[in-house]
Amino acid sequence: MSKKKNTSGSGIVYSTDPNFSFEPEYTAPEETLAPADQPLKVTLDKKQRAGKVVTLVTGFSGTVEALEKLGKELKTKCGAGGSAKEGQILIQGDYREKVIKWLQDWGYKKTK
Repeated sequence: MSKKKNTSGSGIVYSTDPNFSFEPEYTAPEETLAPADQPLKVTLDKKQRAGKVVTLVTGFSGTVEALEKLGKELKTKCGAGGSAKEGQILIQGDYREKVIKWLQDWGYKKTK
């Protein structure tokens, strides 16, 4: 017996409310802001990751393609794995100083 996976990820199966309408949680903007207008925040996170440390870049406003491109560049510079989705970039390991330096070199605002 095969198991079907829920591809929408919403978790909503049925609603009795006649006025209910589903709205996705994250919608990417159609245009990417200039690097100087991006208020990026770089933090270290280890919540719900079995004690593993990750560098988290949040606050990106732009298209999914631009987010994935920036994520790929950062992961390549750090030599680490990670992902880029829902407006945030996750890089495995503690690379805060390196990421902040590269983002500032690429013209992004001073990050926290």
